[in-house]
Amino acid sequence: MPETDATAARNRVGVMLPRDLPVRDILPYARRAEELGFDQVWVVEDLGWRGGLAQAGPVLASTTSIAVGIGIMPAGARNVCFAAMELATLAQLYPGRLIAGVGHGMPGWMRQAGAWPTSPLTLIKEYTTALRLLMRGEPGPAGGRYVRCEGVVLSEIPDIVPPVVLGVRGPKSQAAAGEVADGLLLAEPAAPAYIASSLRHLSTTSGARDLEVVTYDAAAVDDDEDAALARVRDGLTAIGEPDWAAHIDPLPFATQLREHRAACADARRFAQTLPAAWVRQLSISGTPDQAREAIKARHAAGATSVVLAPTGPDALASLDSLARALNPRP
Repeated sequence: MPETDATAARNRVGVMLPRDLPVRDILPYARRAEELGFDQVWVVEDLGWRGGLAQAGPVLASTTSIAVGIGIMPAGARNVCFAAMELATLAQLYPGRLIAGVGHGMPGWMRQAGAWPTSPLTLIKEYTTALRLLMRGEPGPAGGRYVRCEGVVLSEIPDIVPPVVLGVRGPKSQAAAGEVADGLLLAEPAAPAYIASSLRHLSTTSGARDLEVVTYDAAAVDDDEDAALARVRDGLTAIGEPDWAAHIDPLPFATQLREHRAACADARRFAQTLPAAWVRQLSISGTPDQAREAIKARHAAGATSVVLAPTGPDALASLDSLARALNPRP
């Protein structure tokens, strides 16, 4: 049965702009993603690499229609008033093309930067509530434990307010996304079972609201399935570490995966020796048809946007192969 326009609008496919992409390739990468028909390009903000807002502006300026997501801006990194000003300005200049991802940030990085709060959950709830109010032109809320912007009003607000999605893993934080945000961003690996598990946390507070659910996954596409699986393995090295427990717990092979990780001397050996059946579930990989089915399964599980993170030595060159997993244009 063909997709309706409404279904197609929710079944989006994006691509991640890798954090280590050579700077000379950033804008050609974004333009090529748009030419190939991707719906979104997501820029990454990891400590020590590149700033999310600084990337988003030039990417928006160098393209014409593709949506640009920032995934993610740590709540502890920026004063919410000034973050709202920056996002509102971009949204004014490029209406309807910006998505703001906000998260806790990796605890180790945030502690290094002196920006890890005693209660990350309290901070992200206060921050997200204030950010969305400010971008709508409403007064900042009364002072909270961490966020103080009472009475602040932005005079320059966009006609289309960018959605704010929370890039979070824990059940309480995901429930908060349903309460105070416009949706959820799930880091890789985002297998269908993990998507479904996360949505159960969202449903406790979101009611009937129409929320965005963005997923990331390591991806490789090739006519030779084995070649694609071999290439995607380097994107799976972190799986099995404690921070990824929420992603692993819903999988039917979670216990075996942890045993395999414990038996491997290092992360790369762990990824290189994963059974092929596990690799297929933990990534979007294989032939174009297989990758397309993996994307379809994530949409069926509740994802509104499936974002492919390229793997291999040349991310720019890999865009053309990843685009073969897109549904053919009418």
